[in-house]
Amino acid sequence: MQRLLASSVVAAAPRWLPVADSILRRRRPRRSPLPIMLFNRSWSKPRKVSRSISMVSSKVNKQGDLCNEGMLSHIMWWKERMESCRKPSCVQLTQRLVYSNILGLDPTLRNGSLKDGTLNMEMLQFKSKFPREVLLCRVGDFYEAIGFDACILVEHAGLNPFGGLRSDSIPKAGCPIMNLRQTLDDLTRCGYSVCIVEEIQGPTQARARKGRFISGHAHPGSPYVFGLAEVDHDLEFPDPMPVVGISRSAKGYCLISVLETMKTYSAEEGLTEEAIVTKLRICRYHHLYLHSSLRNNSSGTSRWGEFGEGGLLWGECNGKSFDWFDGSPIDELLCKVREIYGLDEKTSFRNVTISLEGRPQPLYLGTATQIGVIPTEGIPSLPKMLLPPNCAGLPSMYIRDLLLNPPSFDVASAIQEACRLMCSITCSIPEFTCIPSAKLVKLLESKEVNHIEFCRIKNVLDEIMLMNGNTELSAIQNKLLEPASVVTGLKVDADILVTEDFLPIIVRVKAVMSSHGSSKGEISYAKEHGAVWFKGRRLTPTVWANTPGEEQIKQLKPAIDSKGRRVGEEWFTTTKVENALARYHEACDNAKCKVLELLRGLSSELQDKINILVFCSTLLIITKALFGHVSEGLRRGWVLPAIYPLSKDYSMEESSSEMDLLRLFPYWLDTNQGNAILNDVNMRSLFILTGPNGGGKSSMLRSVCAAALLGVCGLMVPAASAVIPHFDSIMLHMKAYDSPADGKSSFQIEMSEIRSLVSRATGRSLVLIDEICRGTETAKGTCIAGSIIERLDDVGCLGIVSTHLHGIFDLPLSLNNTDFKAMGAEVVNGCIQPTWRLMDGICRESLAFQTARKEGMPDLIIKRAEELYLTMSRSNKQTSSTAHHGPSVGYSNVNGLVGMPDSLGNMFEPPSGTFGLLRKDVESIVTAICKDKLLDLYNKRSISELVEVVCVTVGAREQPPPSTVGRSSIYIIIRRDNKLYVGQTDDLVGRLGAHRSKEGMQDATILYIVVPGKSVACQLETLLINQLPSKGFKLINKADGKHRNFGMSVTSGEAMAAH
Repeated sequence: MQRLLASSVVAAAPRWLPVADSILRRRRPRRSPLPIMLFNRSWSKPRKVSRSISMVSSKVNKQGDLCNEGMLSHIMWWKERMESCRKPSCVQLTQRLVYSNILGLDPTLRNGSLKDGTLNMEMLQFKSKFPREVLLCRVGDFYEAIGFDACILVEHAGLNPFGGLRSDSIPKAGCPIMNLRQTLDDLTRCGYSVCIVEEIQGPTQARARKGRFISGHAHPGSPYVFGLAEVDHDLEFPDPMPVVGISRSAKGYCLISVLETMKTYSAEEGLTEEAIVTKLRICRYHHLYLHSSLRNNSSGTSRWGEFGEGGLLWGECNGKSFDWFDGSPIDELLCKVREIYGLDEKTSFRNVTISLEGRPQPLYLGTATQIGVIPTEGIPSLPKMLLPPNCAGLPSMYIRDLLLNPPSFDVASAIQEACRLMCSITCSIPEFTCIPSAKLVKLLESKEVNHIEFCRIKNVLDEIMLMNGNTELSAIQNKLLEPASVVTGLKVDADILVTEDFLPIIVRVKAVMSSHGSSKGEISYAKEHGAVWFKGRRLTPTVWANTPGEEQIKQLKPAIDSKGRRVGEEWFTTTKVENALARYHEACDNAKCKVLELLRGLSSELQDKINILVFCSTLLIITKALFGHVSEGLRRGWVLPAIYPLSKDYSMEESSSEMDLLRLFPYWLDTNQGNAILNDVNMRSLFILTGPNGGGKSSMLRSVCAAALLGVCGLMVPAASAVIPHFDSIMLHMKAYDSPADGKSSFQIEMSEIRSLVSRATGRSLVLIDEICRGTETAKGTCIAGSIIERLDDVGCLGIVSTHLHGIFDLPLSLNNTDFKAMGAEVVNGCIQPTWRLMDGICRESLAFQTARKEGMPDLIIKRAEELYLTMSRSNKQTSSTAHHGPSVGYSNVNGLVGMPDSLGNMFEPPSGTFGLLRKDVESIVTAICKDKLLDLYNKRSISELVEVVCVTVGAREQPPPSTVGRSSIYIIIRRDNKLYVGQTDDLVGRLGAHRSKEGMQDATILYIVVPGKSVACQLETLLINQLPSKGFKLINKADGKHRNFGMSVTSGEAMAAH
């Protein structure tokens, strides 16, 4: 009410302007939906502003609505743009603007008159029809802009203001005719639409005003095409930019996309917040509208994004230009589009919405960025690996869109079958002419198709006919009709397409093009003047006096250009030549008009065939993309997988999903170069993946994600063979980063993203999470990770969860659909190195110190870190509660060895005589087992020499000798309760100190054997853990006995639950 009152006061009494402005400024929001009348920001000259307002007010009264209420919101819009200008020259121009008319002209300045009959008034009338477009008006050899529009040209098109920066003249700028295209490109690239006004060419009476008309518009993604039919060059046509609207309902988010050029719209419902943000990231849109349904989220607040849900979308839209709208989302957005582009209210738009039923969910933002479908720094681009370098442009865009929006199983099967046929084709293939659909539609509708584009249209039709007439190519063409129908929203039958649609078009195009061809036909010695002249020197009568040809020389006269100026001293003509030249130019003009008439007539005849031509062009784009993909895939050694659908009523009891990827390798590596590690991934359940740093966990997740995505799209995969189910969603979460702009930490971002993954996961999903819960405190992060794993296990989805949180394996988890995998490692020249191979088991070694040293961390820091690690291992304690929820009892845990507190330890104190016998039995049996194993390794040439097995006892208050430093060994701890712990280490002194630091373990006896190398120690450890229980000994780390390689152990889900 205050703002409305203030506006009324301003309109009625200019002397209240300062008071009204103070009210407006005090209560003005960032983007008010109420139009506000704004005036000059320079309050140092109130009289000047008042005069301009008075003049405008009087003009409104006398001449009508020069600045009616409908223009106020547009003036507000331009004011925001002027305040964002940063160039000094542009800022100076904005100081001469007033916000009392849609041009921003101050009538008191020089050349600022808005009287009837002036060019300014004529431009104001044009501007009022399209108030939010930059107006360029043809004036002679220039296109001029004034007021707001001149400031935009200076700021964004790099033009200089007319008349310099003199302060007594209105802002004015412009560009020569020859630079129009460049200026339009600069403006549309910055998101502006441009209205172009042309002069009516032809002779006019003296002092008569030239007639002008709006010849066309240039929008982002839709260039200016007026006069294109007359030229002999092509026009670069950018990707069309839709008007986008976002709303929300009980089904989820809805993205409405309207293409004015194609007169089509789509409404994708049931999208998640992440899917919406992904589409906004990859789509360059002309205008963004947000529906009022977004203001109220599930928490019941009107403050959008306050409580989590909606926050990601708000972060994407915040800071960008958008407008709110109400009512029926589709109908209201179509009305907005008609208003923006000046279309008739009866203009209809064709619905090309593709139903999401039976289709996988669109890729989430994290998934798309982490496999490079959306270009991301440091991430290998998946689309670039699918096509050869010479197959860019429209085919590349089709592949990208296919990956971002995976098709239904039927369409994927059709694509795969077409690729399979392409692999075995023996005939030659056409070039596959690709024409953007938006370009085709706009040029035909505007009747500005020149002979170059008609030749391309003819080539498209010829190539379709060629494919239809070849047995091998026609089979491919028939398979791709369904994918082309999905892209265009048009259903076309192959037989009708060729016989009823294509043949008449081809005949008509050939008739016109073969008869008349190009509109060019004149030949001129002076091309810049379009004239035939004599060129020579010393052609003066005095030089040629009394010589042959003197009479003809006397008839020569200097050549004159179109403006009546002499063209230099070398060019001459005669009256006869000039007359002949005039007749020649007249004939050329008549021929040119006849050619344009024929070309535009042909465009008119093809109006009802536009949909067929669009379908045809799209079909060739898809065909070229898949031929390129098959060619590149065969070169890289990729294969077509076997894909199968998962039924909608999927349940673990009725059927089991499985994915087999044999000899899988990362999509960014080339097997022909021999630098790829091949892995077999046989996935029947959820994997918990462990492994050292740099061991290939993240690469494994990316490789599996890319292979699965390519498979559900019907494309080739980087493997020797593959069986891939048609997942309903493929979700990959990698490392999260904080978002200071949204006030969220990296852990908050991670939890938000994983929440979306878990909530959307079904038994038909593939879920991949890298280094889960890495951004918070270890103990609670471990418990959250364990709970998430339980949830995914219960859902029954396939997937991989990688982690360094080894405490997960000590949690009492209930797992029925989970296996444990690890990335292996081996000892090479005494150093532990990853193998990058997927194996069964659990890897507890991180190789953190080695990784830090490899990346150049100073040795002083690494050594100090090792000392601190040893200290931490000695003092590490955990807290647990008694079974009856009594007071907590402290104890420590090192590598699975739990030291019992005194209150429990005394219960298991054995007699001294019994302990001595136990030690001798253990020593004897361990020595025998190790001798046999070392002999077996020697016979298999796994070790170079057979070493003597010496079992050494380290009693209470004793230490191992210095000879054990830096050598691998296995050791057995005999606890006071007669239970054994078996381990291996390269630092026996440190490990013994760590064990003895536990309460009740100070007097523990240790047996150790020095062995040749870490690998042998690992094998002996595994062997002892497996065989000692069969000899009657009780082990506390029996679960570690299923080692397969260094630092790895296998644990079943049942064992985890019972732990």
